[in-house]
Amino acid sequence: MVLVAVFGASLLVAVLLSGLAARTVLSTSLLFLAAGALAGDGFLGLVHIDAHDPIVTATADLALFTVLFTDGMHLAFPALRAAWRHPARALGLGMPLAFAGMAVVTHYLVGLDWTTSFLVGAVLAPTDPVFASAIVGRKEVPARLRQLLNVESGLNDGLALPVVLVLIAAAGPTAAGTESSLPVIGAELAGGLLLGLAVPLLLNLLLRLPGLGAEAKLQPLLPLAAGTVLYAACHLTGANPYLAAFSAGAVLAAVAPEPKRAFEPLGEALAELAKFAALLVFGALLTPQLFGDLSVGGYAAVVLAIVLIRPASLLLSLVRSRIDRREQLVAAWFGPKGFASVVYGLLVLQAGIPQGEQAYTLIAVCIAVSIVVHSSSDVPVARLFHIDEPAAATAGNVPAPVCDGADADRAAVPPVGTPAALADN
Repeated sequence: MVLVAVFGASLLVAVLLSGLAARTVLSTSLLFLAAGALAGDGFLGLVHIDAHDPIVTATADLALFTVLFTDGMHLAFPALRAAWRHPARALGLGMPLAFAGMAVVTHYLVGLDWTTSFLVGAVLAPTDPVFASAIVGRKEVPARLRQLLNVESGLNDGLALPVVLVLIAAAGPTAAGTESSLPVIGAELAGGLLLGLAVPLLLNLLLRLPGLGAEAKLQPLLPLAAGTVLYAACHLTGANPYLAAFSAGAVLAAVAPEPKRAFEPLGEALAELAKFAALLVFGALLTPQLFGDLSVGGYAAVVLAIVLIRPASLLLSLVRSRIDRREQLVAAWFGPKGFASVVYGLLVLQAGIPQGEQAYTLIAVCIAVSIVVHSSSDVPVARLFHIDEPAAATAGNVPAPVCDGADADRAAVPPVGTPAALADN
């Protein structure tokens, strides 16, 4: 109950300060991270949890599922067809370069074996736009830049997941009760994709039956019910919930646009609450001992991951693209490590692989530093585009109209994972 009280107090403060935070380097994301760290065993000792506590896994798992479900619902297939080249470069070239670069740095500076080093690279490869919402959440920022960051961050979680699972299986003996063989991983991913397709299609079929349908005030609960059923089904069957969540959100938005539109305000609010709860719990794990366990080489790897590996990999992927240099530099800087990395890092630790604890320490410190640096720098960088106030439509998370053809680059493309009004940066 103490954790609930801390969360409630943090949420109240975050909402009251959200207006100020939208204009300054103050960040609600950082506030929840700091509140968790302050309440944890490293400082006040009000909340007693560790990385193996079920509440940590459950909170991070539910947060990532919720985020991916709502991200999938924002995936606009027509917009992707019209302007896919830049995100494809970032995902097809930039992400593998960042993955490999982090693996090399981890191996030589931290001393982990090659398999575990590549595992660290895969865990830290996904990016998260919630810690850079002043960039992706304002219409004054060039649409190509927002679309690039949104699509990249929306898709790279799912792309990294199979690699993470395979590398956990290859890293060595795992803890008792954990299964990570390649056939098991394949079955989990296939099951997640199958459920992610089946649940929204079944919902759409039910909506077409005579006599069935939701009244207006209850229509937002249809996607919520579908998501709840999907989450439970994944955990009961062993299917991968993250691939299921993203695919279900995308399919639901395509086959049931009315329930999707009705659900958007509620879905974004739920996603923000889940994110904040996960940040609070993750913050409670950030003790002085955790930071003390990381070597000097580990801190060097963290700095390189943020200031060199991500920027260099994305800039290389955008060589000769139509994005101007300033936009390229902003996109290269904003590669924050987010909720997917938190969940995948916990998977590494709980798998019980030989160097899992060392890998988790590096991952956790890198995520924490990234949250601080990126969530505090988005507003100043956004001002390079002469931004004064958040756009009303974006603040309410109302998708902007999508243009086809040549106009797509100039249009405000609906985001893959735009933070809602509660999120500031």
